[in-house]
Amino acid sequence: MSRTLKILLADDHSILRTGLKLLLSTRKDFKVVAEASNGKEVLSLLDDGLEVDVILLDLSMPIMSGLDCLRELNKRHSISSINVLVLTMHNEQQYIKEVMLLGAKGYLRKDTLDTELFKALRTLAEGRRYLAENDANSLLDSLMYIPPKKESLSSREEEVLNYIVRGYSLSDIAQKLCLSVKTISTYKTRIMTKLNCKQNSDLVNYALKNNILDKY
Repeated sequence: MSRTLKILLADDHSILRTGLKLLLSTRKDFKVVAEASNGKEVLSLLDDGLEVDVILLDLSMPIMSGLDCLRELNKRHSISSINVLVLTMHNEQQYIKEVMLLGAKGYLRKDTLDTELFKALRTLAEGRRYLAENDANSLLDSLMYIPPKKESLSSREEEVLNYIVRGYSLSDIAQKLCLSVKTISTYKTRIMTKLNCKQNSDLVNYALKNNILDKY
């Protein structure tokens, strides 16, 4: 690398920022020129004219998250000219796809920082995107996966689903709807089958994505 890479470090944990600064200080070609503890501080620094080569951006921050910061970067700045390397504890495929669609150039899990950080930074500095091998494979798998078509729910099934995701027991739901517990259990089984859900967390995700909770 012919020049020193200027880095903006954004993470709400001061201990992690200190650790990353120490790690980066071991190499002459990297320099942390500014720090931020939330997305708003990142935007403020850039709006004030701070010039950086890479933003190390944590996803989970108070006041303004990394995702919201990326959205604002798209509005206020030319995101294509900013190298954003997302730092996160998450390895879910939807996070990888979302941050890349929002313009991030790389995605790095915090538990791999000690082995992957320098490689990721050099990759971005060369104008290329970076994903660790496992994350790249997960992303490819998600792109190739075609989920089975889900059947639509009846109004009664949606009503039962609403109570389930709000944490009501089957007996509570039965009492509220003046039905037997066995009937409610049958409804739940039917809902799980129609939506191809394996556990309650899958039902919660479906309800949130389809605004079921807003209907009741």
